[in-house]
Amino acid sequence: MKQTFTARIFQEGSWFVAQCLEVEIASQGETEIKALANLQEALELHFEPPCATIFPTLEKLQVEINAA
Repeated sequence: MKQTFTARIFQEGSWFVAQCLEVEIASQGETEIKALANLQEALELHFEPPCATIFPTLEKLQVEINAA
């Protein structure tokens, strides 16, 4: 299945940054084309189903929270 996303591209120093507007994912490259290609790869990896190599476990944590 293909889905279309919108990317915002801007320059930060000598790097180009490609930021997806629909999903909080960004990538960078030395050119605009490389930044977009890296963003496409990052999005594809983001939506790839997880493939666990070991059975996941659940753990409970107690955290000290100081109320103001």
